[in-house]
Amino acid sequence: MRALSYVVFFVAVAAVTGLGHLYLYRRGVLPLTRSRRGRRAGLAVLGVLWLGLTFARILTFNVPGRLATVAAVCFWVWFGLALYLGLALFAAQLGGGAVWLWRTLRRATGAPSPRVDEERRLFLARSVVGAAGMVSLGTSGFGVYRALGPPQVTEVAVKIPHLPKALDGFSIVQISDLHIGDILGQGFLADTVARCNALKPDLMAITGDLVDASVAELGATIATLQGLRSRHGSFFCTGNHEYYAGADAWCEALSRMGITVLRNRAVTVGEPGASFDLLGVDDWGARGRGFKGGYDLEAARRGLDPARASVLLAHQPANFDVVARQGVGLQLSGHTHGGQMFPFTELVKLRWRCARGQHALGDSTLYVSRGTGFWGVPMRVDSPPEIVKVVLVA
Repeated sequence: MRALSYVVFFVAVAAVTGLGHLYLYRRGVLPLTRSRRGRRAGLAVLGVLWLGLTFARILTFNVPGRLATVAAVCFWVWFGLALYLGLALFAAQLGGGAVWLWRTLRRATGAPSPRVDEERRLFLARSVVGAAGMVSLGTSGFGVYRALGPPQVTEVAVKIPHLPKALDGFSIVQISDLHIGDILGQGFLADTVARCNALKPDLMAITGDLVDASVAELGATIATLQGLRSRHGSFFCTGNHEYYAGADAWCEALSRMGITVLRNRAVTVGEPGASFDLLGVDDWGARGRGFKGGYDLEAARRGLDPARASVLLAHQPANFDVVARQGVGLQLSGHTHGGQMFPFTELVKLRWRCARGQHALGDSTLYVSRGTGFWGVPMRVDSPPEIVKVVLVA
């Protein structure tokens, strides 16, 4: 079933991106040239780009060497360029449709309508393609700069039921979805560690999707996290990408690095008489994808006193209704990247009730990080990366 779902997803993505490339040919290539040879060349180039984009992930997984990785990244960048080129051309098409409708209505009322000769029509069409290309380059360039640049620091205050007054002002710094791997590496991780330490957290929370490769490939890089400094240490829960990269091996490796891994269990944070329960669960989607283990809130809460304050680390912002009913004061999640790139920043809201930021239900609060890194396309548009500092309020 898991293999079948991957095939269906692959075919669907290939079909959608194929239609998108055909649209670019129709609106982006045909207006540029009347030459049959030029149009065939444009179609061939778009076909190669479509095939490269379709098989980019397969390329990195099955072809060793840096060259395959660089090629895959180039195809991902093309996806961003093509997306914004297509959106700009579509916006121009809508504008052209409005002009055509206006002229049609004028003719219907007997008003004279200016004639546009073919040369002028061709000039206008080429100008539209050029302007759309500039919009695409500008938006994509900003997106790359935003993705590779420093993350924003978002500070929020959250009231926690039953939190001891002695812990009022307790700070948790959350990083999520770093996706260390092909593009983001040791330099990015070291900078993130320094920025987290500058916030002087009482506790560090890493809410999954830390890595995109195996322990053998990235173990030395991830050891940079040993530089994190906080009063009560660093805690980790698995994301879906840990399962792709070997969740058990990564959890063992992180434990050896001094990071406490919470897999459907809880620990006590604080001093006797002034403490709260910190829970962590495995990724929500792991069991549904056929992996061993998975999300188990009941196991994480087993034996806990519901009259005590509690905080849950859960990679996906799922099951929050149940979490709130069971009296957990705060859930910290990620996974969505806030959509990462417009228009997905809006489309992601169709899947998640809370796709980014703070959401309250009764006395419980959910905070969904936009993510500290990125996945796939090295761009962020309308969803900048963030490090979250949560201040607990009694």
